[in-house]
Amino acid sequence: MADPALRLVGIEKHYATVAAVAGINLEVNEGEFVTLLGPSGCGKTTTLGLIAGFFPPTAGEIYLKGRPVADLPSFRRDIGVVFQDYALFPHMSAAANVAFGLRMRNVPQPEITKRVADALDLVQLVGLGERRPLQMSGGQRQRVALARALVINPTVLLLDEPLSNLDLKLREEMRIEIAAIQRRLGITTVFVTHDQSEALVMSNRIAVMNAGRIEQIGEPADIYERPATRFVAEFIGRMNMFAGQVTPARTVRTAAGTEIDLPVPASIVTGAEVHVAVRPERTRLVRDKPADGLALRGALRQVLYLGATREFHVALDAGQRGLVETPNDGAAPSFETGATVWLAASFANCRVLPAPS
Repeated sequence: MADPALRLVGIEKHYATVAAVAGINLEVNEGEFVTLLGPSGCGKTTTLGLIAGFFPPTAGEIYLKGRPVADLPSFRRDIGVVFQDYALFPHMSAAANVAFGLRMRNVPQPEITKRVADALDLVQLVGLGERRPLQMSGGQRQRVALARALVINPTVLLLDEPLSNLDLKLREEMRIEIAAIQRRLGITTVFVTHDQSEALVMSNRIAVMNAGRIEQIGEPADIYERPATRFVAEFIGRMNMFAGQVTPARTVRTAAGTEIDLPVPASIVTGAEVHVAVRPERTRLVRDKPADGLALRGALRQVLYLGATREFHVALDAGQRGLVETPNDGAAPSFETGATVWLAASFANCRVLPAPS
């Protein structure tokens, strides 16, 4: 069986008494697009820097196609990097920026000329090679940085939040374009972002990070539909969380006293405090209590118009808040502010998660 393109084993990085990365194990297969997703300070960019060789790990090993590289300098790791600020040389043309890595590797000039032309063509910059970065738009500079990373044919491509400096429309276009290029080339890619939509759209798998560790890794649909922890559930999209407790019958008694028959993970002991999690778009508002499924009574406090959707904010009888999100079909809302309503959801759309310790 072939070695994965990238493997991290027990990687740690400490700064004095602070663990920026607190023990990460990760395998990235050949041609896979894996995203490190998490809030600022979770360790994702530090992990990328460790893979790139910008600084050594405090503990652990990094393997590229089975070869240990933790002690190798970055220029010997055969890795391409696209930085958040692109890090282009302002005095060089786009073509010269792209060619820089090839010149450092003493590639013959005829081959440099061809590979640079192919790289600029790949990122749709034909005819713009003589422009300098300051003569180019943000999206064009981003393409130059991508071409520079790809032209050396790296074993692994690292992308450190390269879309964060672009406006929303261009960011949405570029994430589709980058993902398409990655799949066309089949290049192994590790992408760092705090943007959940970028991670969901671009990735084969997502590793959600928190406090220097990976809380959950899986395919985008698995992370969104089946979060393993409250942190993952709330970081990926939005989530209703209703407090409850596991009964001796292995059901969940909500704060309102309702007992609901939901599957409780074996790792959660009887009597433990838990949360019943359900996505706002998987809930509905009804006037009468439904015969089955999750049903929590409350008062409708606010209706927000968001264009494509509407949000209904409910103050539940148990003192908690609930959120219902529905598509905007053009009709007026069926419920008025102040009305008594039931927030309902099928059990299939609910998950029981352990309460944070």
